Amino acid sequence: MNISAFFPAFNEEGNIEGAVRAAIDVLSTRCERFEVIIVDDGSRDGTAEVAARLAASDERVRLVRHAANRGYGAALRTGFAAARYDWIFFSDADLQFDLREIDRLLPAAATSDFVIGYRIKRRDPFPRRLNAVLWNRLVRRWFGVRARDIDCAFKMMRRSVVATLPLQSEGAFLSTELLCRAAAVGARITQVGVTHYPRQWGEQTGANLRVVLRAFRELWRLRRALR
Repeated sequence: MNISAFFPAFNEEGNIEGAVRAAIDVLSTRCERFEVIIVDDGSRDGTAEVAARLAASDERVRLVRHAANRGYGAALRTGFAAARYDWIFFSDADLQFDLREIDRLLPAAATSDFVIGYRIKRRDPFPRRLNAVLWNRLVRRWFGVRARDIDCAFKMMRRSVVATLPLQSEGAFLSTELLCRAAAVGARITQVGVTHYPRQWGEQTGANLRVVLRAFRELWRLRRALR
């Protein structure tokens, strides 16, 4: 398989090098061709500088930068647009996943368009876990997408299918929009359990009230659009 792997990153100075090196180690033994793309979403720490150094030292690593912070969804869309190979894999740069577990996704690629991870045991604070359960139930009821963990940032997908999806979200809702639109066009989706680890460096932003309210607005707009 030829894989474009990318990491959306916002203020991940302490994590990004470990994530990129882990991806190179894993993909170099599993792919004929691959690339690792860092999407710096207007970080205000040293993320871009670390990423630039990594890209300069390895031609398989590329850096794409947003001049200002645009949001998680915008970073994902930039990663999708930058990918050059047949399959796209993305994960967050926070080192909460073991990149070697991409081996759990690869066997399903022959019969799937999307192979998506779900966290077997989510290592996040209780409020985030509760919000995730309620959000998954809402998405299942409104859109019929029976994903166990719709926002899990450990996904692999065919680039040819992603390119047909009219993705619009700029915020955290993009993960939900991605799967809802994929299901709407009949994409074959396989779910695989993966291990989740506590964040060791940096701060999570997904529970920010502004981020949550934006996600609900975009959820309502997508429901209207698909209906």
